[in-house]
Amino acid sequence: MGSFRTLKDFFIKHKWRYLLGIFWLIIVDIVQLIVPQILRTVTDLLEVEQLTSSSLIKYAVYIVLTGLVIGLGRYYWRIYIMGTSYELEYYIRNKLFRHLQTLSTNYFNKNKTGDLMAHGTEDINRIRMALGPGIVMITDAIFMTIAALIMMIYTTNIRLAVMAIIPLPFLALTIGKFGKVIFKRSKLVQESFSDLSDNAQENFSGIRVVKSFVQEEREIKKFTKSNKQNFKANMHLIKIHGLFEPIVRFISSLSYLIVIWYGGTLVIRGTISLGDFVAFISYLGLLVWPMMAIGFVINILQRGAASMDRINKIMAEKPEIYDHEDVINKKSIEGEIEFRNVSFKYPESIEYALKDISFKVPKGSTLGIVGRTGSGKTTIITLLLRLYEIEEGEILVDGVNVSKIPLKTLRENIGYVSQDNFLFSTSIKDNISFAFEDEIKNEQIYEAAKISQVYDNIIEFPQKFDTSLGERGVTLSGGQRQRTALARAIIKNPDILILDDSLSAVDTQTEEKILDNLEKVMKNRTNMLIAHRISTVKNSDQIIVFDEGKIVERGIHEELIEKKGLYNDIYNKQLLEEKISNK
Repeated sequence: MGSFRTLKDFFIKHKWRYLLGIFWLIIVDIVQLIVPQILRTVTDLLEVEQLTSSSLIKYAVYIVLTGLVIGLGRYYWRIYIMGTSYELEYYIRNKLFRHLQTLSTNYFNKNKTGDLMAHGTEDINRIRMALGPGIVMITDAIFMTIAALIMMIYTTNIRLAVMAIIPLPFLALTIGKFGKVIFKRSKLVQESFSDLSDNAQENFSGIRVVKSFVQEEREIKKFTKSNKQNFKANMHLIKIHGLFEPIVRFISSLSYLIVIWYGGTLVIRGTISLGDFVAFISYLGLLVWPMMAIGFVINILQRGAASMDRINKIMAEKPEIYDHEDVINKKSIEGEIEFRNVSFKYPESIEYALKDISFKVPKGSTLGIVGRTGSGKTTIITLLLRLYEIEEGEILVDGVNVSKIPLKTLRENIGYVSQDNFLFSTSIKDNISFAFEDEIKNEQIYEAAKISQVYDNIIEFPQKFDTSLGERGVTLSGGQRQRTALARAIIKNPDILILDDSLSAVDTQTEEKILDNLEKVMKNRTNMLIAHRISTVKNSDQIIVFDEGKIVERGIHEELIEKKGLYNDIYNKQLLEEKISNK
């Protein structure tokens, strides 16, 4: 049970619910112990022909009353134990999701979505089973075993009781041996299920790519292979279950064999009455279930412990990016940005993504960043947002190292439109107002949509701004997604606005209109425009040109054209492309 120590706070908070549940469970067990005594009395009266109609009705009423008490007790222990186990499931799932939200970007780069989904569903369900039905079974196993044995010894015959429990040590030994194997195989089942979930999730997310490349058959084979691994892992576990349960039942049945042979002999000899024998058989029936429950509970607890280990492993993860002890109490930022000799390589990479980068963006000015694909442009933004830590150089905002600015303050004051343009599967309205916890005025949403030139598209939809988007916003075109993401950043009214190639999917005329609209938005705030198109950045206060992680040119548009370098090459190629496309 060491795996469940991390749930100590939950157990402390809900201890009375568990204790009340166990109390009612024991009440049910005690009442069940009374039934064999009623049967004993009725059998003995019947044997000596002293059972009358009135006494038969009386004992029948006793049986009905015990049934009512057992029914009531079962209702309450289910409410308290099983109900609390569902509260536990709710608690763990919330805690896991909250913890995942604190982890850094790099954690999600290294861990698959399907695997994390399996943790949040299957693993947590197994933990609930261990701490719901598992507690019921272990309580029954302990209490009923002891109580049934006491009743067998004190109300019937001690020698018969000793004979009946001879198989128990063998049962305990069998359970111990099988438990370790079940634990290991349960862990393999969970891991294979995670792989299967990840395979399915990735396929569904990329279904358009799969279909466009006509790779359905290959993906089916890939899924079948993963599914087969999951099947094999489950069969491996089922085989041990298939062997485990019959062995437990066989050992339990030996007790019946002993009782029928030896107990029958005692009845014939007159050592015990027929009523005693019937009561003893009834107690043995009550004892067999706990003996079986020990087997079930070992299985459930082992599988629950394996799942709890997996959850604990995630909960033990620490965020790589966090507020340090020397963080300053800064609630807002002015917007001045400076990179000083920054070099950076991504985790587990030996190549530098950035090499000795230095530049300064004064408050209220606009910086344009251009360069070939993979030259390090987007890396600049990920470092400014502190999605990764740097070890070489320094990044300053308002003259303060970003590591000393609270993460909440830094990111709240930056409006960022990424290349990904991720949209949630909610309404367009909710996507645009995503940065706000409370509901905002529709006029603000409309204004942001108008600036980003997506308003006219949205109002053409039947449900307008209440239109629900598909997964990742697939119901919108690429250009509409970009402009909706742009509206989401604009509405924040941030001190720093960053557009990372966020107009690449719109035509040049729409881009020009958006840039004209953005002039008012960009005024008096710091702006960073990353683009492949020169037209996006040509009016910037300064432009830096990246190539292979280095700044190879810097200046304004006219100066860079005159240098006849990389910037000029990109510019001329784009002019040529425009001429060709206009013919």
